Amino acid sequence: MVALPRGAMVSVTIPPSRNLENTTMAITIYHNNACSNSRGALALIREAGVEPVVIDYIKTPPTRAELADMIARAGLTVRGAMRDKGDVYDELNLKNPALTDDQLLDAMTAHPALINRPFVVTDKGVRLARPPALVHEIL
Repeated sequence: MVALPRGAMVSVTIPPSRNLENTTMAITIYHNNACSNSRGALALIREAGVEPVVIDYIKTPPTRAELADMIARAGLTVRGAMRDKGDVYDELNLKNPALTDDQLLDAMTAHPALINRPFVVTDKGVRLARPPALVHEIL
């Protein structure tokens, strides 16, 4: 221990770290374990030292209002947040450019498999983590 004169200033440099273990940041991931991008984003969050709230959005989908909010906060269009693969997409003719955002949101709410994944929500923002490394922007 070094004794410093009263009023002395000490400069300390703390190296930047991506380790968030000592923070209270709330992180929620709307996850589908069958998706490699979703698994990758979840792994990156955990590597940063945080255990997120993991929501299996197929079993527990966001409400229409929550989904619209996440899409807007992520800076996406509704169509940009929709999976354009699979039988439901084709059966509902969702590629039709005349469909409105409201119609697309209704379809995504009724069929959560149409929601692209993973959405990650933190105090710093929302990202559709495709590719998974995009999650670093909001950690």
